[in-house]
Amino acid sequence: MIGDLFFLSIKNLTHRKLRSYLTIIGILIGIAAVVALISLSEGMQKAIEQQFQEAGSNIIMVMSTSGGMSSPMVSLFSTKPLTEKDLRAVENLRGVDKAGGVLMMPAMISVGKEKKNIFLTGMDPGPIEEMVMNAQSYEIIEGRMLEEGDRYKALLGYSAAKDLFDRELHPGDKINIMGKTFRVVGIISKVGNRMDDESVTIPLDVMRDLIGEKEKLGMIILSVKDGYDVEEVAEEVREKLRKERNEEEGEETFVVSTPRDLLKIFQEILMIVQVVLIGVAAISLIVGGVGIMNTMYMAVMERTREIGIMKAIGAENSHILLIFLFESGILGMIGGICGVLIGLGISKGIEIAASIATGSPLIKAYISPELIIGSIIFSFIVGMISGVMPARQAARLKPVDALRYE
Repeated sequence: MIGDLFFLSIKNLTHRKLRSYLTIIGILIGIAAVVALISLSEGMQKAIEQQFQEAGSNIIMVMSTSGGMSSPMVSLFSTKPLTEKDLRAVENLRGVDKAGGVLMMPAMISVGKEKKNIFLTGMDPGPIEEMVMNAQSYEIIEGRMLEEGDRYKALLGYSAAKDLFDRELHPGDKINIMGKTFRVVGIISKVGNRMDDESVTIPLDVMRDLIGEKEKLGMIILSVKDGYDVEEVAEEVREKLRKERNEEEGEETFVVSTPRDLLKIFQEILMIVQVVLIGVAAISLIVGGVGIMNTMYMAVMERTREIGIMKAIGAENSHILLIFLFESGILGMIGGICGVLIGLGISKGIEIAASIATGSPLIKAYISPELIIGSIIFSFIVGMISGVMPARQAARLKPVDALRYE
């Protein structure tokens, strides 16, 4: 019986093709938006997780805080910055393999008569530079890394070398940083964010000479020895720095971050963004649901005599109710199937376009069976819910009144 009612519902919908198509579009748009947004956000989350795994999970970063903010550049302007003394205090802790400092600040770079603002980074060539390169998944595409003994040498981010100036820069070219001439020794691969791609890295001691600062550090980076728990070592670093800087727990002017902490922050941010975007996309689903409801009300009005005939020959209220619920559910399900296909196409298109435009590996579309099946089931449920009130109205019609309807 239910199968017969289901096929009868399909037959009724095919008799009103144009109206059915227009109704389906309302659901289609909402589902397509939701699928595209969820696919991209989940893909980005998995790409970030993969980046952390590839970079290694044994890195600890220490940054100064000021006004609730923390970044490698905050320390230069903080009332209580990180210093070489802090670095010496933690570099020999149990479980610490390597430790080094990094300075970072905005600076002016010039090539010929052209002048541009960039992010200038100073770090010790050698193990610390290699550790940072691995943590950020950097690759040298031209030339070499900075080496111990280098003085006025510079390592350029991709955009700083290829896009920032009228001509491309290559190893051997000369640039001017804060009045000093530097020779380019290497170019870093494209990362996908402006700060990294427009960065210029020079030896830490040279940067100290440029800015006249011998003690301050923007960030301390530590690697943890194999066999030691990163979180336990991080807690030892916190305790040592509290003691060194004479600070109480909860009143620290520094923050110690591990890959797990950073990943958690990224996941929380992505979750908030995902909820907001899906909430916006859900508005179109509500509009689509109203469209289905309107279509079903019109169907009830047009088929009043048909309903009366069906009841006169023995159809029960539940049969009439199921017919209209199936019709509204089918409209929602078809809209969901089309929306899923379009949404997946949109997300893959954005992935390809972003890859070409930015080269970033973070914008990925993740297509899961749960997303596809869940979206189709959800659209079917939205359709049936939208059809509840029209279906109840149809089921409550009295045969005598329905047969008199003109």
